[in-house]
Amino acid sequence: VVKGMMFDRGYLSPYFVTNSEKMVTELENPFILLFEKKLSNLQPMLPILEAVVQSQRPLLIIAEDVEGEALATLVVNRLRDGLKVAAVKAPGFGDRRKAMMEDIAILTKGELITEDLGMKLENVSIKSLGTAKRVTISKENTVIVDGNGDKKNIED
Repeated sequence: VVKGMMFDRGYLSPYFVTNSEKMVTELENPFILLFEKKLSNLQPMLPILEAVVQSQRPLLIIAEDVEGEALATLVVNRLRDGLKVAAVKAPGFGDRRKAMMEDIAILTKGELITEDLGMKLENVSIKSLGTAKRVTISKENTVIVDGNGDKKNIED
């Protein structure tokens, strides 16, 4: 049995699509960044992006939203430099969103980056990112398969 999670948020830009036949984004063995706020400027994220690029693994960003310059920069880097990246909006709303993001954190063994706890995006290391065997993103849905979280915690 493959453990996974699906939520009803799709890619934020069709430019993230990796399989144009199926119109889906397929990320193998990606790092997963869980950010509670909106991302409109990538500057604070540059150290973590550099680390991910050096690892040569894809990155999925799940945030309240990724917009404006941040989204444009990710798309340009995806198209021009082949940066394997995709971004989706966090599932749910309000308290429910935070709970769902915490579930994704447990599933992927990542940390939910919340500024309430004094966490800053610029200080996030690759160790704070979640991972999964595979992520598939369509226009409407995101499926995280086989997150690397502790099996016992996932079942609780």
